[in-house]
Amino acid sequence: MSQPVVTSTGWDKTQSRPGFRPIVFVVLLVLLVAAFVYGVGTGSIELAPGQVLRGIFGPDDYEWHRVVWDIRLPRVLLAAMVGANLATSGVILQAIMGNPLADPGIIGVSSGAGLFGIVILLAFPALYMMVPVFAFIGALGACIIIYMLAWKGGIQPMRIILAGVAVSTLCSAGISAVMVLYSDRVQNALLFMNGSLSMRSWGEVQQLWPYSLLALAAALVCTRRLDVIVLGDDIARSMGMNVQANRILLTAVAALLAASAVSAVGLLGFVGLIVPHIMRLILGTNHTFLVPGSILFGAALVMFSDTVARTLFSPVEIPVGIAMAVLGVPFFLFLLRRAM
Repeated sequence: MSQPVVTSTGWDKTQSRPGFRPIVFVVLLVLLVAAFVYGVGTGSIELAPGQVLRGIFGPDDYEWHRVVWDIRLPRVLLAAMVGANLATSGVILQAIMGNPLADPGIIGVSSGAGLFGIVILLAFPALYMMVPVFAFIGALGACIIIYMLAWKGGIQPMRIILAGVAVSTLCSAGISAVMVLYSDRVQNALLFMNGSLSMRSWGEVQQLWPYSLLALAAALVCTRRLDVIVLGDDIARSMGMNVQANRILLTAVAALLAASAVSAVGLLGFVGLIVPHIMRLILGTNHTFLVPGSILFGAALVMFSDTVARTLFSPVEIPVGIAMAVLGVPFFLFLLRRAM
């Protein structure tokens, strides 16, 4: 059975590629392990793969144990969760909005999470542990506003983008206003604005993993709903689906994924745009395979990008958000040009 796919003209039909999928997933697992070992082993002190394994599983008195456990391992694990969350959020948003350019960073979902997150960070720092909750509220609120602005007897892809840009601009203005009001605390906000994993530790990992686990599990459970909803509202209704209820449910899952990632590392764009498109080209559009493929590739991509960003100009560290923008902007312009 052919499956719908995002192309320059929207959701079209194409042949799936079931014969390649087992090989692709093996390759993705190898990439994930390679990015993990590269991330843990690369830095001011270079560690061979064997030293990385001894640092993780060896005795506490191993000479590189503290370097691995206290500095590099939490950062790499956090990068993996952030990449998986943003990539999966992009898959869901592109499906439920019927728009190949939908991405939590482009259509304002991340900005909504970022606005609420930065208000807590700068105005109410004592509530730091509640940042994911408030970021989720901000992301969900942004989604609702985008739907309200874009709805006119239905949802059209271009209206989604225009409404998302408007919401993103409004939220960005709010973030700038908060930074001006709390200019004496703006140093932390600069890293937040550029998406950075610098100085992240086990605290952020412990803060993020419950939300990631819950939202990624929900996304994997909902793959069949995504396959049906991309067929269009009329066909989905004829198959017995309550389209609006499922769209609200899937929006909440996408918002939780984006919000939890933003609360941990700040505004990190383009992961949710690049990864789903690459995985869709390789795996086809069946979400049973597309969602787990995006989870693996998103995790590997952000782990690798963060390692490059922190070592390329060592000892100066570049926020991973800048590295992702260098990769993502040309890809976005390519997609936009094809769509036009």
